[in-house]
Amino acid sequence: MSLATPSPVAIMKYYRGKLPLSVLTLAVCCLAFFTLWYTERISSLSPGSVFRPKSCARKSPITKSIHKTMKEIENPDIDDRFEFDPEECNMAKGKWVFNSSITPLYTDRSCPYVDRQFSCITNGRPDSDYRHWEWRPDECTLPKFNPELVLKKLRGKRMLLVGDSLQRGQWESLVCMVEWLIPQDQKSMKRGRRHSVFKAKEYNATIEFYWAPFLVESNTDIHVLEAKDRIIKVDSVEKHAKSWVGVDFLVFNTYVWWMSGLTLKTLWGSFTNGQEGYEVLDTPVAYRVGLKTWANWVDSNVNPNRTRVFFITMSPTHTRSADWGNINGTKCFNETRPVMKKKYWGTGANKGMMSVVASVVERMKVPVTLVNITQLSEYRIDGHTSVYTETGGKLLTEEQKDDPRNADCIHWCLPGVPDTWNQILLASL
Repeated sequence: MSLATPSPVAIMKYYRGKLPLSVLTLAVCCLAFFTLWYTERISSLSPGSVFRPKSCARKSPITKSIHKTMKEIENPDIDDRFEFDPEECNMAKGKWVFNSSITPLYTDRSCPYVDRQFSCITNGRPDSDYRHWEWRPDECTLPKFNPELVLKKLRGKRMLLVGDSLQRGQWESLVCMVEWLIPQDQKSMKRGRRHSVFKAKEYNATIEFYWAPFLVESNTDIHVLEAKDRIIKVDSVEKHAKSWVGVDFLVFNTYVWWMSGLTLKTLWGSFTNGQEGYEVLDTPVAYRVGLKTWANWVDSNVNPNRTRVFFITMSPTHTRSADWGNINGTKCFNETRPVMKKKYWGTGANKGMMSVVASVVERMKVPVTLVNITQLSEYRIDGHTSVYTETGGKLLTEEQKDDPRNADCIHWCLPGVPDTWNQILLASL
């Protein structure tokens, strides 16, 4: 049986009928494809796309894109401005910029917790420009200090700052930067000779200070002795460390007290023998031994899943005005502006001692965040208490203030440079 060739009329009749489903599907898909293609072509040529700058990837936590989870979006306590990694932002590179619009969160008159030692305006300092300099790193944006966010981060937690009087100044700065937000009946302060505690009751949070000028034990922890009589027990930290247990944020600092000479009297064992049994070590060697004792305690007693550990690098001293070119000056007396020379480094900050801290920390099992405040503080010859302070528990007399040799070029006015340290500390949390 042969197949007959269909006539043109039959063909026309066939196509005038309903198209098969497969053919119809194919046609719809083709139409959709060309529609999408055309739309993409038009949108790619639109003015908005031509002039819209593309974001460049940069190894900086400030500019990296952040993919929020629903939990983050719903949680108002999370603040993207604090996506800040100090390891990716070199705080040593930057400059101080004068900003007259800066208003400190407190003054030494408004905050009841500022010691007279740091109350420069109250003690008669006539200028106030030192409170209006802003540190601006070259490689990132340093987040503004947000006192409400600090309290939220500390909710139900303890923060303890451990160290010397410089650390006490930073602690007072931090307390003053947040306490004004808290109603009077919702906060308390308990001062102790060794351990002081500020409590924000509503947040069930504490910001504490513990006096341990060497971190390890010494015979001058309570009763301050002359440098020649000091003995440091470099192998023991337990007496102090029993107060550090269970803290959520541990912030350590020690430097100036170690720099009381080229050598230090160091002791292994007990103080019961008095002046006998000590060994004289070069200061950097004694510093390393003492820090290793501290590091061993941290590695053995701190749970990094619960506790964050920070170490504040050295606060520089400015006792030699020739360092910054003021040949006729005396220490930091009457200095009212920062040093503007890039990478300025004076004799009041020992790089060898800084390297001791870095080498000890990098070998620790428990992660320790180094908060680098040294270089930025080096520039601030204007920020010290100078003659607007007290000595021996008494304020300087007007006659003493006229003598530049009485200038304290170690400690800092509050408000002032330590506020910036706390700004960096918060960003590092």
